[in-house]
Amino acid sequence: MRIFSPLYRWTMKWSRHPRAPWFLGMLSFAESSFFPIPQDVMLAPMCLANPKRAWWYALLTTATSILGGLFGYLIGFYAFSWIEPFLRASHYWVSYQTAVGWFETWGFWAVFIAGFSPIPYKVFTIAAGAMSMAMLPFVLASVIGRGLRFFFVAGMMAWGGEKMEAALHRYVDRLGWATVALAGACLLVYL
Repeated sequence: MRIFSPLYRWTMKWSRHPRAPWFLGMLSFAESSFFPIPQDVMLAPMCLANPKRAWWYALLTTATSILGGLFGYLIGFYAFSWIEPFLRASHYWVSYQTAVGWFETWGFWAVFIAGFSPIPYKVFTIAAGAMSMAMLPFVLASVIGRGLRFFFVAGMMAWGGEKMEAALHRYVDRLGWATVALAGACLLVYL
């Protein structure tokens, strides 16, 4: 069943849209403070579609992600008591409690790891504000972690270029179903 091929074609079409960098910047800002969809879903196809602009896209994503992270920090610092009931009711509460524990143990490194890894960075930005983490270490960890992640993604996509785009197009359905199967297996193990 070819479900992923049309989605791939649609994503690649939108990644070439003249306003795609604006959408990438807005998504990157929002993801770092409150939105659940990661920037990589736009960054990777945009870098595949236009490898010569990959470093610019990585810089844009990094900068807007850090601005969004600062917004998340402010949410945590000034409005945590207001959002706490929503956070408790969401699936992010366990992640938030983990973030608090990591802050108590590792501080700077917790933000760095969250910035680089697929761990929800937004949870750490809000937790950093709620715990009144010093601003300079927060920004420094965010710049390094987010920058490494987005420049790595951009570099890999630019390196692969048109050949990678063609290979992904050829195998996207197999990769998509393999990902679904892996997620299902992880869910079964987790439950």
